[in-house]
Amino acid sequence: MLVPLSWLKDYVDIDIEPKELEKKLFSCGFEVEESWEVGKDISKVVVGQVETCEAIPDTHLHACTVNAGAHGTFKVVCGADNVKEGGKYPLALDGATVIETAKDHVTVVGIATIKKGKLRGYDSEGMLCSGVELGVTEDMYEGAGYNGLLVFPEDTEVGADVKPILGLDEWIFDVSITANRPDCQSIYGLAREVAAVLEKPLKEPDLSFTEDDTENTGFTVSVEAPDLCPRYIAHYVHDVKIGESPRWMRRRLALVGNNSISNMVDITNYVMREFGQPMHAFDGSFLEGNKIVVRRANDGEKIVTLDEKEFSLTNDNLVICDGVKPVALAGIMGGLNSEIRDTTTAVTFECAKFARDNIRKSSRALGQSSDSSAAFSKGV
Repeated sequence: MLVPLSWLKDYVDIDIEPKELEKKLFSCGFEVEESWEVGKDISKVVVGQVETCEAIPDTHLHACTVNAGAHGTFKVVCGADNVKEGGKYPLALDGATVIETAKDHVTVVGIATIKKGKLRGYDSEGMLCSGVELGVTEDMYEGAGYNGLLVFPEDTEVGADVKPILGLDEWIFDVSITANRPDCQSIYGLAREVAAVLEKPLKEPDLSFTEDDTENTGFTVSVEAPDLCPRYIAHYVHDVKIGESPRWMRRRLALVGNNSISNMVDITNYVMREFGQPMHAFDGSFLEGNKIVVRRANDGEKIVTLDEKEFSLTNDNLVICDGVKPVALAGIMGGLNSEIRDTTTAVTFECAKFARDNIRKSSRALGQSSDSSAAFSKGV
């Protein structure tokens, strides 16, 4: 399980170095298989401000003079289409290490060391960098996804190390969670252990929310297989606008290996990572019959999941249905027929507990797995 140090710090005041924390985790039964600084391959990159920028004749290149504050002023040849006088960009100094990309400037091929040299007869004493060359994505920092230079705000300090600015000084722990500790399959669960071993108070999460007095339309939830689903909760959210999640959420999801999809879907993934509870979001307009029914599948019943795979089910499989049809493989994956779309305006959130042996067997028998099924199989 990937655990960012900054996320743990939401719940525990951690005042020791990352390597010391790794030892503390091991002392209370958690093996850290690997730990690393997000920007471990980046060094000697600072904020530079372009003071002069002149086009080199018959090329797409520009000869720039770049001010790097206390580090000095440098001549840099740059081929990016968004370089301009006055702009602030990451500047890799002589001897710096950055991510090496292929000719498409996107595909990562290794680590490069920047050296002084000449380009088209012009001195170049460093390199102005894109987000890709620093290992930063759009989810991590605004503008990092552009195929050109990463642009810093006007008020960014010239000469400052870019690592704290871009969050590259973040530490990630890959923690092995044993089968007998499903309570630690989350940031909060592991924070509880860290608080104990450091003898620090555990900060409680803020779970407050507001409800309006929207009239109940008679929507019902029923569980017909309580042996496989001892608890199922649904909550309705209306006037939803589907869009991009805030960057702080997208960044955290990226650090633990989740791609951002949309705000509603990201919420479910974020909750699972933070609290260990898998969730699912249905487009409310596609739930027929004004109900959810949790039941065993009928032999031969079919469902197409979000990844567009069709499955023929048996009575051993648990399904989430509306009043007419299956809309999810319980604990494994939602159905394509009720996925969140750009046009979604109402969402029904699912939060449930499923029998772990059933989820494990169904996932194996169908050859279908997900982060949710992995969590439920170990126990939630």
